[in-house]
Amino acid sequence: MGTPTSRPTTRRRTKKTLLIAAAALLAIGLVAVIAFVGINAQTFFHALGARPPAVGTTIVAPSESKAARSAASPTGLSDDETAAATYLAAQPTAYWLTPELDPIDEVWDRIAHLADEARDQDAALAVVVYGLPGRDCGNHSAGGLDPEAYVEWTDLIGQALRNAQDVQKIVILEPDSLALAPDCGNVDERVVQLSGAADRLAGIDTWIYLDGGHSDWLSAQQMADLIRQVGVADRVRGFATNVSNYQSTSAEFDYAHEVAALLGGNVHAIVDTSRNGAGPAGSEWCNPGGRLVGDPGGTYGDDVVDTNLWIKPPGESDGTCNGGPDAGVWWPEGSAELTRDVR
Repeated sequence: MGTPTSRPTTRRRTKKTLLIAAAALLAIGLVAVIAFVGINAQTFFHALGARPPAVGTTIVAPSESKAARSAASPTGLSDDETAAATYLAAQPTAYWLTPELDPIDEVWDRIAHLADEARDQDAALAVVVYGLPGRDCGNHSAGGLDPEAYVEWTDLIGQALRNAQDVQKIVILEPDSLALAPDCGNVDERVVQLSGAADRLAGIDTWIYLDGGHSDWLSAQQMADLIRQVGVADRVRGFATNVSNYQSTSAEFDYAHEVAALLGGNVHAIVDTSRNGAGPAGSEWCNPGGRLVGDPGGTYGDDVVDTNLWIKPPGESDGTCNGGPDAGVWWPEGSAELTRDVR
């Protein structure tokens, strides 16, 4: 009889070791499968529960808004200006993401904080992405990133938004970018930039609205043609009108219906009512006097217009015109005038 190659005890130990290793691998595999199924089930249920903005939608009143900062440090403000800042700080208003205030290395944290506020307030997160190369064609809000940095910045924003799957997210993508493009002579460049940004920002329960100008700017036909050229109608919710302007709500609803019909009726709109309480001041758009805040967000909507929102923060200047400071800078005097009938 031949000599055994190993002792029986050694063989039993080896077999036991192999069984333990197999069991451990099986357990690890099961944990991985459960985690995978859990993550995908969570994603599935978030997708199933996703709903676009509508009448009754409330967005975050950000603690980092310029109104909130002014209200927290009212030194040098009159009583009216302090009251205006306090009132506006409490109003649900979109937060403007700009590379100047929220650069590449900080924008993720900003969105994470806004998402936490949305959860605390049981509200939607609403942001305006405003950092396009050649922004505002060198006008009052000139600035933005170079093309490569813009891709990186918007990619990070998209990742941060997707990280907040449980929060409804509304994105107003680059106000004025399309409506200004014909005058700036960069339509081809703009449509490529916006198409790419829309792709990078897209995600579950993220509702993206392109620039839709307003009713007293480009014709509905011109605006629809520009939106069509971006080529993302199947990937975005629609377009936003009246951002940072003063046109009446009824005029904007009519305009939105015209534009949507020209696009085949499969797109929707958001209307900015933050500063249209007194209607327009003729053709003046830069800090016109005598204006008022408009109806609160979530007040109106129909089969085309999802709802109205406060997109441009009242109290922030349009630019160095009619007594205002630089574009986007908090203007105490202007905030007091806009809120004179509501505080």
